[in-house]
Amino acid sequence: MFGLGKKRSKFGKWLDKQGLTQREVEKAARINKNTMSLLCNDRDYSPKYSTWAKVEKALRKERYNVDYDDFWM
Repeated sequence: MFGLGKKRSKFGKWLDKQGLTQREVEKAARINKNTMSLLCNDRDYSPKYSTWAKVEKALRKERYNVDYDDFWM
């Protein structure tokens, strides 16, 4: 049931393609659900380095090779 008219950021679209949910990444990275929502839905939002570091660490632990420049820049 993904993509029911919601606008997604590059990161949100990537999560959808990988079959990951916002909730899974949010819990693994230990970030607030509002921050995760901004990461996935707001195209103009770019996270602080400390926030992205948490997300990146959680995704790399699951063997996803991600980089900040892939989504924001």
